[in-house]
Amino acid sequence: MAQKNDTRDKYTYRVTWSEEDTEYVGLCAEFPSLSWLAQTPEAALKGVGKLVKDVVADMRDNGETVPEPIAIKHFSGKFMIRVPPEIHRQLAIQAAEAGVSLNRLASAKLSR
Repeated sequence: MAQKNDTRDKYTYRVTWSEEDTEYVGLCAEFPSLSWLAQTPEAALKGVGKLVKDVVADMRDNGETVPEPIAIKHFSGKFMIRVPPEIHRQLAIQAAEAGVSLNRLASAKLSR
């Protein structure tokens, strides 16, 4: 039975090609310093998954805080961004001309 704080298989994994290493590299978004090189994408994913599992176990054994998986985090849908005043003005003009709020315009631009 899984423990309440069990985070296995909930982390965000990605496999990409590394031209520099001429191998596939497995990555985990919650652990950006970890990676695993392998000849196949499947082996890279399996390798980084085991590495993350081992690191999480080590962190728990040492009383360290284990990163929360992005997949289970709550997001409010709000974040603040600073832009130069001229960009702010240009976006406000575009929003007014489109008949939408600045927030709606920015959200549409970010979702492209």
